[in-house]
Amino acid sequence: MTDKLIIFDTTLRDGEQSPGASMTRDEKLRIARQLERLKVDVIEAGFAASSNGDFECVKAIAEAIKDSTICSLARANDRDVSRAAEALKPAKNGRLHLFLATSPLHMEKKLRMTPDQVFEQCKLSTRFARNLMADIEFSPEDGYRSEPDFLCRVLEAVINEGATTINVPDTVGYAVPELYGEFIKMLRERIPNSDKAVWSVHCHNDLGMAVANSLAGVKIGGARQVECTINGLGERAGNCSLEEVVMAVKTRRDYFGLDLNIDTKHILAASRMVSQTTGFVVQPNKAVVGANAFAHASGIHQDGVLKARDTYEIMRAEDVGWTANKIVLGKLSGRNAFKQRLLDLGVQMESEADVNTAFARFKELADRKSDIFDEDILALVSDESVTHENEEYGFVSLSQHSETGERPQASVVFTVGGKEVKGSSDGNGPVDASLKAIETHAKSGAEMVLYSVNAISGSTESQGEVTVRLQNSGRVVNGVGSDPDIVVASAKAYLSALNKLHSKADRVAAQG
Repeated sequence: MTDKLIIFDTTLRDGEQSPGASMTRDEKLRIARQLERLKVDVIEAGFAASSNGDFECVKAIAEAIKDSTICSLARANDRDVSRAAEALKPAKNGRLHLFLATSPLHMEKKLRMTPDQVFEQCKLSTRFARNLMADIEFSPEDGYRSEPDFLCRVLEAVINEGATTINVPDTVGYAVPELYGEFIKMLRERIPNSDKAVWSVHCHNDLGMAVANSLAGVKIGGARQVECTINGLGERAGNCSLEEVVMAVKTRRDYFGLDLNIDTKHILAASRMVSQTTGFVVQPNKAVVGANAFAHASGIHQDGVLKARDTYEIMRAEDVGWTANKIVLGKLSGRNAFKQRLLDLGVQMESEADVNTAFARFKELADRKSDIFDEDILALVSDESVTHENEEYGFVSLSQHSETGERPQASVVFTVGGKEVKGSSDGNGPVDASLKAIETHAKSGAEMVLYSVNAISGSTESQGEVTVRLQNSGRVVNGVGSDPDIVVASAKAYLSALNKLHSKADRVAAQG
């Protein structure tokens, strides 16, 4: 068994299935490039057959990324597999990831198929995929709750048909570490050809044990691939967290005895990029990437760390990308310095025109805020609220008045289909008034299910980053906006969410 642990990142596929976390093509490309800098072994770029938009995203990432294997999910049928293979054609290294449910509950209630029908479909679809691509991964959805005898039969067959990676998902987060590790071990021992494939684990966090289950699958079960996401992003309670698994294996190499390709210095940058792109804020006490991960408030702890760092720190903050909050650019900085800083942060703009637009916004911000941090720059390029071509709504300007004892008033000028309109309203506060002013023209009928504010850096001069989550007709979308004025940031975030609601791109949810 190899001593290397393969890191399979599914932020762009399974992570995107979080309600409101869907990303644009440019956002996915930006994150994929950061994952490549992180030296992730496999990037699951999307589910190519789910929509034309996802197909184009997978294809674009396959064209742009050369150092990581690019993977597309596909249901175990010829149409999905063909579509995924087509999207992956430009990839230097491509992988088809097939899945079909094998648990009694899923086969009966969801698929309405007999076990024999599922067995045949798994076998035939793997054979079909193997004729299109050499690197094939197979996942029995809800594998952990499947009958062991049937699961062994299915997995033996798909390995015979050419599957090179076998992933055993705990799709609903039901497992506990020791039992999950023993389950993987049992499968590998009972399946005669198990040594012909790399074994993988994919754990969800419904009971808060995704990382522990994944590590048990590695240590006890002998798995050599872990499927995970940046910040543990994912539907319901999320997925196994990449940064936690990587640093656990790296920090406790004495126990796991495994090597990793990951360049851990880029972990924090990846975390911030995913957080700012999706609007899913990282909790302060989150392991490795939380704001308090390396903070020491207790006097005893502070004294110990000052005397000998390893008294209370088992990892070096610098190893995962933490440094003192460093000012990188200011109002006198030139375009080339700005462009270079974008590259240092893993951001590659599509064209010089995009660089010029971002630089103009940087200069505008620098006139209002003297100290520009990396987080500010990422927010500039992540902010979807700037008017782009083909966007229905765009922010222009806002004025508001609030006074103690008086009901706040707001007027917002924004574009609808390229034409400027002005909406005015009162509200319970300036933010409420501003969003109601937008609704006087938008008339979206959407329900707001989340409104959150986060300071991008640590002072009162900081930009505020606002996330607005809207729900309408079964669709849930996130909008993110940033500005030193929190009311303006709120309006930008609301318009960003309206643009996503206006987009007709549909997604087909898949679990694995």
